[in-house]
Amino acid sequence: MKGAERKFTLDELKQYDGRDGRPAYFAYKGKVYDVTESYLWIGGDHQGQHEAGKDITSEIQSAPHGEEMLERVKLVGVLVSTPQKKES
Repeated sequence: MKGAERKFTLDELKQYDGRDGRPAYFAYKGKVYDVTESYLWIGGDHQGQHEAGKDITSEIQSAPHGEEMLERVKLVGVLVSTPQKKES
């Protein structure tokens, strides 16, 4: 499965908060990114400004950098508004 095909709800994204050894993901403009390996996101915290496990679209406007920084992290999926039904 390609990363961009994986779908996350906000509730599912909360599980990827980077704490206690869990992966650190965040959403921005409907896309979900993996920052687990970034030294700038230790324990799911980005320099006291942003937290993993949530949609930071509205928060990035206050960041000292633009969205071009997202080109440096791995895209792992997309954010959806409702749970997806599993196909049988």
